[in-house]
Amino acid sequence: MKVQSYVNGHWFESQDQGVEVLNAVNGDSVGWVSSAGIDFKQILQHGREVGGPALRAMTFHERANRLKALAQYLLAAKEKFYRVSAWTGATRVDSWVDIEGGLGTLFTYSSLVRRELANETFIVEGPSEPLSPQGSFIGRHILVPKEGVAVHINAFNFPCWGMLEKIAPSLAAGMPVIVKPATASGYLTEVMVREIIDSGLLPEGSIQLISGSTGDLLEHLNEQDVVTFTGSATTGQMLKTHPTIVANSIPFTMEADSLNCSILGAAVEPGSAEFDIYIKEVVKEITVKAGQKCTAIRRAIIPRNRVDAVAEALKTRLDKITLGDPALDGVRMGPLVSRAQQTDVRNVVASLQQSSELIYGGHDNFELIGGDRERGAFFPPTLLYCDAPLTTTAPHDLEAFGPVSTLMPFDTIEEAITLAKLGRGSLVGSLVTADNLEARKVILGGAAYHGRMLVLNADCVKESTGHGSPLPTLVHGGPGRAGGGEELGGLRAVKHYMQRTAIQGHPTTLSAITGEFHPGSEQRRDAVHPFRKYFEELQVGDTLNTHRRTVTEADVVNFGCLSGDHFYAHFDEIAAKDSLFGKRVAHGYFVISAAAGMFVDPAPGPVLANYGIDNLRFVEPVGIGDTIQVRLTCKRKIKKDRRPDDIKATGVVAWDVEVRNQHDEPVAIYDILTLVERKEG
Repeated sequence: MKVQSYVNGHWFESQDQGVEVLNAVNGDSVGWVSSAGIDFKQILQHGREVGGPALRAMTFHERANRLKALAQYLLAAKEKFYRVSAWTGATRVDSWVDIEGGLGTLFTYSSLVRRELANETFIVEGPSEPLSPQGSFIGRHILVPKEGVAVHINAFNFPCWGMLEKIAPSLAAGMPVIVKPATASGYLTEVMVREIIDSGLLPEGSIQLISGSTGDLLEHLNEQDVVTFTGSATTGQMLKTHPTIVANSIPFTMEADSLNCSILGAAVEPGSAEFDIYIKEVVKEITVKAGQKCTAIRRAIIPRNRVDAVAEALKTRLDKITLGDPALDGVRMGPLVSRAQQTDVRNVVASLQQSSELIYGGHDNFELIGGDRERGAFFPPTLLYCDAPLTTTAPHDLEAFGPVSTLMPFDTIEEAITLAKLGRGSLVGSLVTADNLEARKVILGGAAYHGRMLVLNADCVKESTGHGSPLPTLVHGGPGRAGGGEELGGLRAVKHYMQRTAIQGHPTTLSAITGEFHPGSEQRRDAVHPFRKYFEELQVGDTLNTHRRTVTEADVVNFGCLSGDHFYAHFDEIAAKDSLFGKRVAHGYFVISAAAGMFVDPAPGPVLANYGIDNLRFVEPVGIGDTIQVRLTCKRKIKKDRRPDDIKATGVVAWDVEVRNQHDEPVAIYDILTLVERKEG
């Protein structure tokens, strides 16, 4: 069988024999992998000229809806993926993380984009910046999709999640992708990409797959392309310094394997909830995916007076881990992905033994349930102990990318922090403690060396996702050895595939470009109250100037009685004179309540509900006898998708509200969001 590529709109099977990939459990042939014969320049052009324009023509919400539909489609086909995933050595639990965890990322980005971004093809970022004294010249930032292709080079350990967590933000941003999975497990990626193509949910050219070498692909990249890489630091550094990437200043994100650590708090007692949490977490990170996780715990940093207790507890729990064919009931850990990986792990363990003591596993004399001991890639859970970790470099430099962890003791919490830093940059570090002061010291002391830090205790462990689980809304990456890059992190990842551009001009011009009202922009006034207009009829810049209202003492007293707010500045004449206001003032919330009464049209109409208030600022106090007036302007429109259970089609309208006093000074500024009915169904 040939593992195929999907390029230029069709499936491609190389005539070259290529590299044979084997079933990690029994050594049987899965297939042959080669990309020989692919025109790599052409597949980049196909992505740029076919996939890119199609994606950029869609709005964020349209792209997000495709991601959701795709996740649902793939979820229905998940058993196909689970069956093939077992060939990589993954148990059902391992595969769940890879398959359904990856699909969860698609769902998350779909929801995030629809919730946080306007239904546009671009992003308007941050507030407008005044650039001139009279306000006729302002600036703003926008983000537009890059007009190239995102090349994603992935590691072997997560052939599904590794692809999905990268393509979700890329496609959401409007950028087509070329997926290059690791050869050893890329046959599972191929199975999932076949389902993606068969779904018909993505425009042609949105996703292409290279099975095998990337050939001269990188030589044809240009300044609009993006490259992401997950894998070894050595390979990543080689790619990062590729002459084409350097010459074209191509964004390059690297997520490399790192020597992550987990620290046991100094005061944690054996038998306590936190002690048990620590033991379970370390064992989980040793055995899930057979330890082949870039976030796995490689260094278990523990108080010196807890070494024996921790070691015995880990051994007892590891004794219960059954090793064998992941397709069989009762098997808790499968093999490594390949015999080559097995050899590599065995060699690194031998090197670590030059400075550390082997205290568990690390040999070939282990029980096996099913599978083939000679042809499979099995390696047992392994523990080492380094007695002098502050003066030994090996456990901080050498990573056995398998079910291996090294215990290392500390005498003070400061030493624990120093040991954590000796990893020279990690994707994740964790601390198990019930002492919040200790947590503060460790986190602030070690954060500069970690991309993510987790504090576990009995209060959060039931809902915690654990040490080794990157989450779509949080950054996945780390400094130094970990690659210096960032993936995920919510909308940060989407923006990575977009160009941030500062635009300058007159407020009206910028309003025309961005579709948002800016202070100083042209305002449209007509006889129809803005609240009487349907969503489609409203235009950005539609403005209402209200009647005036003079604030009385009765207003202040009545509002105080109604709200229960009897703050001295509103009621105590003497104390108010000595305050920063110098007089009695109206409640701020009275001001915005009164403003609502001035601009709201009370009759039933297209405006259905108040959706919220953003960016409220009370600029100047309003005293008894002051007169206020409100300007209400349509600032931004966001069309909402109509759900099956929605009674009416709607959109969200953001209104710019400015309340001014008799001196024409602003006293309150804010945005009001309203739900407005659409005429269309």
